[in-house]
Amino acid sequence: MDAMSLDPKIAARLKRNADGLVAAVAQQYDTGEVLMLAWMNDEALHRTLTTGRATYWSRSRGEFWVKGDTSGHVQHVKSVALDCDGDTVLVKVDQVGAACHTGERTCFDADQLETAIG
Repeated sequence: MDAMSLDPKIAARLKRNADGLVAAVAQQYDTGEVLMLAWMNDEALHRTLTTGRATYWSRSRGEFWVKGDTSGHVQHVKSVALDCDGDTVLVKVDQVGAACHTGERTCFDADQLETAIG
């Protein structure tokens, strides 16, 4: 993981987990629809900020992946923000096609959990 490429001011704000990662929430920029959660290290965040394409770190494969390179379901980055704690990145994107690897529009459509509301 090459942390040297990320702006030092941004890197200093990040609170990474034990694996050097921060959670990245992808959200459709114009509707607010939450699309997916993935992980970024410093280099993935740098690539996302400088290429305009959402780039993540695959924990299972141990490599970078640019959303849409194999599926065609590209995420064009519109904005990126850190949360107040620096441990989560919000990536607002224009999602082309499905965001979820299952082929669904979002990763959060499948099972609504029962709640006690009221």
